[in-house]
Amino acid sequence: MKQITTYSMLLLLCLLAGCRGDIPFLHSEEEQLQPVQHRHIRGFFLLNEGNMGSNKASLDFFDVGSGKYQRNIYPTRNPGIVKELGDVGNDIAIYGSKLYAVINCSHYVEVMDVHTGRHVGSIDVLNCRYIVFHDGKAYISSYAGPVQIDPNARPGKVVEVDTTSLKITREVVVGYQPEEMVITGGKLYVANSGGYRYPNYDTTVSVVDLRTFAVDHTIDVAINLHRMALDRYGRIYISSRGDYYDVKADVYVVDTKTDRVTRRLDIPASEMCLVGDSLYMTAVEWSYVTQSNTVSYTLYDVGRQEVVTRNFITDGTDRQIKIPYGVAVDPETCDVYVCDAKDYVTPGTLYCFSPAGKLRWKVTTGDIPAHFAFTTVPLEDVGN
Repeated sequence: MKQITTYSMLLLLCLLAGCRGDIPFLHSEEEQLQPVQHRHIRGFFLLNEGNMGSNKASLDFFDVGSGKYQRNIYPTRNPGIVKELGDVGNDIAIYGSKLYAVINCSHYVEVMDVHTGRHVGSIDVLNCRYIVFHDGKAYISSYAGPVQIDPNARPGKVVEVDTTSLKITREVVVGYQPEEMVITGGKLYVANSGGYRYPNYDTTVSVVDLRTFAVDHTIDVAINLHRMALDRYGRIYISSRGDYYDVKADVYVVDTKTDRVTRRLDIPASEMCLVGDSLYMTAVEWSYVTQSNTVSYTLYDVGRQEVVTRNFITDGTDRQIKIPYGVAVDPETCDVYVCDAKDYVTPGTLYCFSPAGKLRWKVTTGDIPAHFAFTTVPLEDVGN
């Protein structure tokens, strides 16, 4: 999926298949794993993307206290929604009492009750990508156009949604094919990729004033931007996917006090997770020059501004992982979760590692496990 040719084929499949077409019913399953007691965290939701065009996005849940891992919980909790989540689960987050799942190729955000996983509502957003929250509002990035490679693809946008009514309240045009976002100091920072306009990628971060909801200025960073992580020192870490040829993937640091690039880490990052001062980065860096992937697992200390290790998996389990995809860190125990997307079309695997990088357990997930949302409330049993 990181390869342009493969990605183009998948985009075509998505268009041919439609948004939420009929698919075989995906059964829910449970598996018992090792429980870990927490003070506040009760578990996490894991959104499986599902291969583009397959309408197989699915939602898993892990109860940390009981050790019960539940696969594909959405259909049993929402039996009246016959087509389930839809096509390509791209992001997931909790705000207040609601769980939000961004479903990219189905062009909507599914909103659920975080206590039950039951449908509350939905928000229609064309080619939606990522979601963040601030002061009772949700902000959703959107490619604002069809799912297709197009050198003339239009600029993207960010929509503002009231989290009570689930209605869109404002929109702002940003750069081309916007991806992840962070909010700080009354400003929304948006990473623009320009991925549909290959080889003419965007290089900018749009800075939106939340008061006026207009782009105040842009920051020129690097081509094909994607991930963002904001540290407690006011720095944003922004990943660039490069061009898969001569321009390498890397991570750039923007100081929000000056809105200027201050550092380049010389570290590729397909996925990033920041907990405290520890920035975990996994990378699957494809090169058309070598026709191969370079995989890495880097831990970077944002306080000391230095690499801690180039492989945070210390027991050799990384040799079992084919395509590291999502990464998350338990905010209480600091256990590290790494998803393996394998071949992108069959069920993946979720690995749990201790803070020392030793394997605790692994479990089968849905197709392309990717996005996590930790919750402090228990997930109720169906029927309660």
